Amino acid sequence: MDHPTVKATPDAQPDAPLLDVRDLTVDILSRSGADQRVVHGVSFTLHEEETLALIGESGSGKSISAMAVMGLLPPATARVGGSARHRGTDLLTLPPDRFRALRGKRIAMVFQDALSALNPTLTVGFQIAETIRAHEGVGRREARARAVELMARVRIPDPARRYRDHPHQFSGGMRQRIMIAMAVALGPDVLIADEPTTALDVTVQAQIMELLAELREETGSALLLITHDLGLAAGTADRVAIMYAGRILEQAPVQELYDRPAHPYTRGLLAAVPRLGGDADDLTPIPGSPPGPGLLPAGCPFHPRCPDVRERCTTQEPMLLPAPPARLVACHYPLEVSGAR
Repeated sequence: MDHPTVKATPDAQPDAPLLDVRDLTVDILSRSGADQRVVHGVSFTLHEEETLALIGESGSGKSISAMAVMGLLPPATARVGGSARHRGTDLLTLPPDRFRALRGKRIAMVFQDALSALNPTLTVGFQIAETIRAHEGVGRREARARAVELMARVRIPDPARRYRDHPHQFSGGMRQRIMIAMAVALGPDVLIADEPTTALDVTVQAQIMELLAELREETGSALLLITHDLGLAAGTADRVAIMYAGRILEQAPVQELYDRPAHPYTRGLLAAVPRLGGDADDLTPIPGSPPGPGLLPAGCPFHPRCPDVRERCTTQEPMLLPAPPARLVACHYPLEVSGAR
């Protein structure tokens, strides 16, 4: 198979991963008491100067996992469990005021829809400058100068003039650059990018990903890239985690996962990716649809769609376990389905 080659809080632990998520769960609360679990025990780590891509179909739990880590899920409607440690400090147990002080300064997020995330009534420059003033208490003049500098850094043409423009006066790609400028304004060491290239053309997608990679290298930060685009991940990520039905089914270094997928779901995703110069008839879609939160089957959540399903798969859910040489996989028969012996 031919695929693309592929920087603290006061009580921080210097040797700890930048971000260490363990057994993350999210329950959507219902007035009737019929709460629905949408994220089931998700675990991953993120280290300095590393990009981890979280990949899966729509509804797999990627974005809601990121929102939980960022503390952006309303407690009235969602209950979050597990831990998300930033340099050893568990974000999920911090008082709200401490979390707000840390959010943006140590961990920041680029949202999927820049037009919705930006305030349409305020100029983009004011929104960037207010982010700086809210956390660092600098004066308006200094905040404005830094905002213009950030706009130039993300390659907004004529930033001093465009500082006064509103979001609707920018193209989709330029709005996403504004979002990136706001996210990196305070020098966070963890950046979460949630589908940062959605609805952008291929050329602009490449420019946005190149910009994120450059900023990561310049600052020594880490990037958690949430995407459904396997090609985007192949050219950007160091490691890939495959999500399905609120679980991670497989995690591996990018080239190893693309060359030798161990989980049948990963194989199915790769088989459905168009190849340059390939024939559309060669694409093999995964049959069926992902299960809804309240409709999870017994056993492995993927087994109703799995071409390699066996009796054990229908009754016993597999655990995410190490598989050589540097992989985690939740499958009862990972070596057999990958063709390794």
